[in-house]
Amino acid sequence: MMYYLRKYPVSLVVILAVIYLSFFRPPSTGLDGIPGIDKAVHVCMYFGMSGMLWLEFLRAHRRDNTPLWHAWVGALLCPVLFSGVVELLQEYCTTYRGGDWMDFLANAAGALLASAVAQGVRRKMK
Repeated sequence: MMYYLRKYPVSLVVILAVIYLSFFRPPSTGLDGIPGIDKAVHVCMYFGMSGMLWLEFLRAHRRDNTPLWHAWVGALLCPVLFSGVVELLQEYCTTYRGGDWMDFLANAAGALLASAVAQGVRRKMK
């Protein structure tokens, strides 16, 4: 556990923030009337999570030979799977949130977008 705290401190804070945002009871705001705002928020949350995981992986392992597939698993696959679990928990374990396939797709889109950006960053680092 200390390894991850040392190598991925900001990512862990972002993950905790996403967990909180996924399960708190959101207040009603004037933004509720904007079509698609919820999906944009989902893309942003998972872009932030996946992007930070990528950046901290690239920073932490730039001088060693850790295979790149570790980052693909940890920064893309894990956030997408995490998103699916969160949607299921929202549906079956809360009375005020619901699971939604479109939320899941927006989350996956955010993680994919962050992974694409990370590949550009990785190329510039070389």
